Amino acid sequence: MSSALINLLWTYIVFIALVLVAGLYYMLVTRNLMRVLIGMEILMKAVTLLIILFGYLTGNSEFTQAVVIVVIVIEVVVVAITAGVILNIFRKNDSLDAREIRNLKG
Repeated sequence: MSSALINLLWTYIVFIALVLVAGLYYMLVTRNLMRVLIGMEILMKAVTLLIILFGYLTGNSEFTQAVVIVVIVIEVVVVAITAGVILNIFRKNDSLDAREIRNLKG
């Protein structure tokens, strides 16, 4: 591989790492459930980019495309179900604060 390609790959790796850290930070710091869902989405985008990068490096682009499509479909299903649960929690409690939800009983 040429040095220009190696520099480009390192740039992608650093970008993916930053997106991954941003998603993890967003999930861990906030108490709002909708923001946690957004952080999970950011984290999944970093994983998708990492899968694409590894597919490019191995030269197995067909398999990588199939895996990415499956990951996107699973991600959409998880987000739809999670958003429905969060919406129901908001209707019952008028709040999305995770600290208040922990205190519920019954």
